[in-house]
Amino acid sequence: MQKVLNKFVKKIKKQDYELDKEIKLKDIFILSINKTLLLIRGTIRKQGFKTRGKNTFIGKKVKLKYKHYISTGNAVTIEDYVELNALSKNGIKLGDNVKIGSHTIISCTGSLENIGVGVEIGANSGVGDYCFFGAAGGIKIGNHVIMGQNVRFHSENHKFDRIDIPIKQQGVTNKGIKIDNDCWIGSGVVFLDGVTIGRGCVIGANTLVNKNIPPYSVAVGNPVKIVKDRRI
Repeated sequence: MQKVLNKFVKKIKKQDYELDKEIKLKDIFILSINKTLLLIRGTIRKQGFKTRGKNTFIGKKVKLKYKHYISTGNAVTIEDYVELNALSKNGIKLGDNVKIGSHTIISCTGSLENIGVGVEIGANSGVGDYCFFGAAGGIKIGNHVIMGQNVRFHSENHKFDRIDIPIKQQGVTNKGIKIDNDCWIGSGVVFLDGVTIGRGCVIGANTLVNKNIPPYSVAVGNPVKIVKDRRI
């Protein structure tokens, strides 16, 4: 049974995959049933996506708003209670083997006065549970990026130069957030508008990222500080 499931997953993901040998047969059976249900639900609910790849897995109670702005590659997994609000210029684009953790919210437009840019997540990247993407200014995540739970992206910033009118009425700025390939983002990290994270970076848990991080850096703290170059 385990060998059969390994072959099935390899075929879907187009990459090597092997279950832990300690997993019991009854657990493999339950896993297979759950995956089948996700696949059936995904096959039905992805209808209406702008583009859709093969083998989409969708969990229960997932909210898909403006789904004609959503594009998915092959073997995409959207877990339970995720909310995707794709109304934006570029929509939501999920590459092959992308996984969106449960209870995550991706919101592409903060206000109908200024339609948002959208989100792009590259192949083989994974988003942890309870993450938040405020994507009005645009968020672009590369390939092979992994992140923990409760990571937050805020690609919009309020202007507050004037004191004669409320901050709410002063408008916003949108520069966008970019994360290059092969990064590891720890749980609880917050990204502010305008930052770029270079290739191969490691961002420690609960870090507030308010400036650009060069490639292969290890960065931690509030506000963020670079503590190591991985190439040295």
